[in-house]
Amino acid sequence: MRSTLTKKIIGGGLLAIGLMVFTRCSAPSPEEKNKELIEKYGLTVREIPGLPKATVESNLKPVSITNLDKLDSTELYPGVKAKLFWGSGAMAGVLKLEPNAKIPEEVLPGNMFVFVMDGSVDETINGAPVALISKKREDPDGTHGGTPVTDFVYLEKGSKSAVTAGASGAKLLEIYSPLRLDYLKKAGVANLPAEIADVTTTLTPNVTPGKVYNLYDLQLTELSAGSYSRVIAGKNMELSFIYMDPNSVFKSHIHPEEQMMLTLRGSVDELVPEGTLSLKANDIVRMPANVVHGANVGALGCDGLDIFWPARADYLEKEKPALAAYHAIVPEDAKVEEVIDGAKTKPGIVFTEGPKWMNGKLYFSDQFFDAKFGGSPQKSATVEMDPNGTYRYITAGKMQTNGLYPYKNGHLVACNMMAGQVVEMTTKGEVVKVIADKYDGKPLDGPNDLVVDAKGGIYFTDPQFTLNPTHVYQPGRTVYYVAPDGKITRLFKPNEFAMPNGLALSPDGKTLYIDNTYDDETWYPVKSKKGNFIWAYDVNADGTVSNGRKFCKLFLTEKVLDRKAHSSSADGMAIDKMGNIYVSTFSGVQIFNAKGAYIGNINSPTFPVSCGFGGADMKTLYIASFTHIYKIRTNMEGFVQRL
Repeated sequence: MRSTLTKKIIGGGLLAIGLMVFTRCSAPSPEEKNKELIEKYGLTVREIPGLPKATVESNLKPVSITNLDKLDSTELYPGVKAKLFWGSGAMAGVLKLEPNAKIPEEVLPGNMFVFVMDGSVDETINGAPVALISKKREDPDGTHGGTPVTDFVYLEKGSKSAVTAGASGAKLLEIYSPLRLDYLKKAGVANLPAEIADVTTTLTPNVTPGKVYNLYDLQLTELSAGSYSRVIAGKNMELSFIYMDPNSVFKSHIHPEEQMMLTLRGSVDELVPEGTLSLKANDIVRMPANVVHGANVGALGCDGLDIFWPARADYLEKEKPALAAYHAIVPEDAKVEEVIDGAKTKPGIVFTEGPKWMNGKLYFSDQFFDAKFGGSPQKSATVEMDPNGTYRYITAGKMQTNGLYPYKNGHLVACNMMAGQVVEMTTKGEVVKVIADKYDGKPLDGPNDLVVDAKGGIYFTDPQFTLNPTHVYQPGRTVYYVAPDGKITRLFKPNEFAMPNGLALSPDGKTLYIDNTYDDETWYPVKSKKGNFIWAYDVNADGTVSNGRKFCKLFLTEKVLDRKAHSSSADGMAIDKMGNIYVSTFSGVQIFNAKGAYIGNINSPTFPVSCGFGGADMKTLYIASFTHIYKIRTNMEGFVQRL
């Protein structure tokens, strides 16, 4: 009995072991799975000849998630600690500097990018001092709305650099290539080689060494549908600060460069040969060359940093036509210039809106708002500005005007928002006619923005932005048309737009564009299906509109995405004679061509509220933003309907 039982146990055990061995042998390896996916998707394997062999083992397991917070902290210098991670040829460090901490002057052993993620530093580069700062995007209200700043600099091997943190300390993101032996030694890595070889074939950087840039001034390049990148290339490494739309898909692909991805915000499922890697903020994954990977982006979208080694030429090739399209509109040397800061000049400006050029001068509204957007006609004005920035009130304490537009007889037509009127006024501020103040026998609520057609008809939005938003007369937010004979037509059902705001007409008058400021917010009373799009409508002979369609999709900022809202803060729009549209948003002045394709973004120190063309040649874009008027030169002649 015992002998038989033993035979059965041994026999069964051998069978189990055999099955386990067979199963293990029959399961494809990661390399085999990768090869299968390459064949499945019809991908082409490419190799980069002459790459130096990795002589230091990466601290990131390939095709696996490592969380930044779980990496050991290394003291690089007194008061300077870093989380370091590296691949075969590029290395990154997230450095935390205590207040006034110093990185002593050093001769850089390789190329390096330095980004200020928080706080500020004073850096000396080859003996020349520069200041680098970081500013977070302000939560906008009625009195302020600062845009973010992430200063960075690219330094090449042999440069001299010294850093001193500001009084509040600093957080830096540094990327190096080749790997820094001195930092690896401080991190306790054993068996280091005497030196680390660099690549022999390099690319031309797309940034100037030693020059300070703000990351948000760089243009986005479309990589695939729903995925855009600020591409920054050094000689031997390349960075891609990527923005991926919620629920977008990045198709499976391969490339011959090694990639390290650091997730900065949101989430993404990376599709890899062995399954799915679910990444969230501060997760890192290293993809060796020619590993198939794709992405399913989460509901909040995803922002990330891809570090490629060596630098990849195909992204730079994608960037070229994108930059060419942008610089066809905005010259390469054009800069945003401040014309007025109403907080520092007299008679003073609180909240600029509706800039329009007429007869050699810029006219705009100065609205009073408190932090909660409480208005006051008694503290508001309409302003006339000379080209040199000298300005004066043409009316004050009587109206809270918003959108303006040139009209007949050298007059302006204006939205007298808090009085629920559209009025005709002289450039001396005299109201000569109330054009619209009622619809269907009831008062209008809060006309906001307007545009005039070639016949003298007027389109205007009324998002019910009033002194008392709980007491309104009309059944909802909408857009109206005032025909030349004075007849007023409501163009949409109430609340078809959550917040209809900016308007523009195509130069041929055949298309009306409408934007939608807020949508899908818990704190906003109306939700619609208009989302973060500009909508285009055909204009009928009687001024009504039809055939509504999505014209373009506007970028959203981080906190809006995090709360699953669709508020771009799209406001005043401008259009040029070629049909390019310029729309003021949280993200900046976003530019789209006449077909709705994204062209680029104009970044300003505070977020733009409205914009309009002006100057003697109508090629200067003026930007209204809180207490400021900014301007930037363009290559395009703006379009304004003259009657």
